Amino acid sequence: MAAGHVEQAAAQPPNCWERCLVVVMRVFAVGPMLAIVPAFMPRAWMAAIHEQLGLGPFPGGPIVEYLARSTSVFYALHGGLLLLISMDVRRFAPVLSFVIWTGLAAGVGLLVMDWMIGLPPPWSATEGPIVMALCGTLLFLKTKARVA
Repeated sequence: MAAGHVEQAAAQPPNCWERCLVVVMRVFAVGPMLAIVPAFMPRAWMAAIHEQLGLGPFPGGPIVEYLARSTSVFYALHGGLLLLISMDVRRFAPVLSFVIWTGLAAGVGLLVMDWMIGLPPPWSATEGPIVMALCGTLLFLKTKARVA
């Protein structure tokens, strides 16, 4: 795109689809950002939640706790990235496209992985499909907003 077209696009006010995209991204960002809490919660709380989810006793060993905490941090970083992109969806459109397409692929991967490792059916039936639905919604809105 020529520099003049970029300036023209930036000068145009956002359409209703673009405003909707921004709002939805910010709403979607909240959940993952809240994952920062488990990254710092006491191990006993993690164990209690693990058992309440029907996953049995929380396994021992430092690697399990490390994986649980680092996964929470990465979810929080993902939420922060969505929030940052939402501040200027036109400028960060290529990054948004990357997040959407990798999110769709991750949703499929989570669905397959959850089923293969034997997570409870409600978990398997929701985690991957929710990620795919959220990313599909972002793709739809981004397309309608004509954010390049």
